[in-house]
Amino acid sequence: MADSCGHTHTPAPATNATGRKVMCVKFQKELFGLDSPPWPGELGQRIYENVSKDAWKLWEDRMKMILNEYRLMPWQKEAQDLVAKHMEEFFFGDGAALPPGYVPQQTK
Repeated sequence: MADSCGHTHTPAPATNATGRKVMCVKFQKELFGLDSPPWPGELGQRIYENVSKDAWKLWEDRMKMILNEYRLMPWQKEAQDLVAKHMEEFFFGDGAALPPGYVPQQTK
């Protein structure tokens, strides 16, 4: 985005409080990691160790879509199980890699 002087500004990548970086399974490069496991159990720990904050933001958008499409109530066990299944696939399944040349949508 250009300012009134014609300078372009690129948004800074997501950072974390600790400065901890991970080799992100989604973007296949080293990026800032999450500050704590975002999900309970072994899956949450795997995400904490292998997923960047940027990739987690992509997941949050996907999760909202899943919750809405399936009309899930997030506090119900069945909904949590389905979300965990989709989360596992999103980060670690066959669909984990982003398409070549993918550029995430910039928020305003």
